[in-house]
Amino acid sequence: MSKYGSSLNPMNRREFNKTLLATAGGSLMAGMKNTDIDSRIADDTADAGGLTDVQGIKVGHWTETRRPTGCTVILCEKGAVAGVDVRGGAPGTRETDLLNPINLVQQIYGLALSGGSAFGLDTASGVMRYLDEHGIGYPAGSAIVPIVPAAILIDLQIGDSKIRPNADSGYAAAKAATSGKIAEGNVGAGAGATVGKYFFGPDSRPMKGGLGTASIRVPNSEIVVAAIVAVNAVGDVRDPRTGAIVAGARSVDGKGFRDTMAQIRAGYRVALPADRAMNSTIGVVATNATLTKVQAAKIAQMAHDGYARSINPVHTMYDGDTIFALSTGTNPAIGDTTAIGALAAEVMAQAVVRAVKQATSIPGYPAYRDIHS
Repeated sequence: MSKYGSSLNPMNRREFNKTLLATAGGSLMAGMKNTDIDSRIADDTADAGGLTDVQGIKVGHWTETRRPTGCTVILCEKGAVAGVDVRGGAPGTRETDLLNPINLVQQIYGLALSGGSAFGLDTASGVMRYLDEHGIGYPAGSAIVPIVPAAILIDLQIGDSKIRPNADSGYAAAKAATSGKIAEGNVGAGAGATVGKYFFGPDSRPMKGGLGTASIRVPNSEIVVAAIVAVNAVGDVRDPRTGAIVAGARSVDGKGFRDTMAQIRAGYRVALPADRAMNSTIGVVATNATLTKVQAAKIAQMAHDGYARSINPVHTMYDGDTIFALSTGTNPAIGDTTAIGALAAEVMAQAVVRAVKQATSIPGYPAYRDIHS
């Protein structure tokens, strides 16, 4: 059970309701079996791997003990080529312009994913402080400048909105980062995440979101493609194998789902806009294959297909949906953009589903395990 799930529920009830893949992309994809990914999506108890399966990456969480919020830090201390793609209409990001392929800096040294809305962007300052203490960063004359982009989600509706991640939180998460197994569910950036929030008032019956991670090891190669994501979406989360809703806006009896897209197709609020700002799904895809910044940017774009396969509606005006792509280059094989991007979309969809399946309930927000137990 997550840190929040084990220690905070009672208080919450009181406080708030060498092979060049450039020439082998086709064979790389042909080696993957649909059943490999399908079975791992279906079985929420199975070990699906994680972002730290990519050599050169560490992950650490900081989870707030007074209310569900937190941050997740990804460290690439030897540097990583990075790209980004922002699709949501309400993003909160830091240092994303630097990742444009036409701009100077070629590597980053860390990433921060955080709750707390724009306040959470300060977590990147704590990561910078940690890396600076260890002499890790971009050489700028006699100085070393750690480059740490960040993205946030909005979880301020859960508990006391004055409690949110800050620079100290980012520092703590960086200090805790390891290359070992990654905790999922109500941890880090996913601690206060919720899903299925298109409806309002008595119509609003959302569920708990969370943080998920997964990886794909390409057969007959040393290539790994992985993802980590904090799912805090307006829309419903669906199993990409079947299209069935896994978590989202619940029906009146609380035992089924309202089906947000079915309601929109039937005309719900199509001509009556409203504020739905407490959202955003933010994540990272990574590979050990060698990529350029141009390739990383394209792979970040393609990885958004993983969101589209598993969240509906997605990329709305009320989401800040963002994906970063990383290449540690620890495998000298030159990555094929199409193949790596296609795998990134697959593993991202898997990570999204895991995020809600690994979550545990908080007051007012039941989890997948409650609905499907």
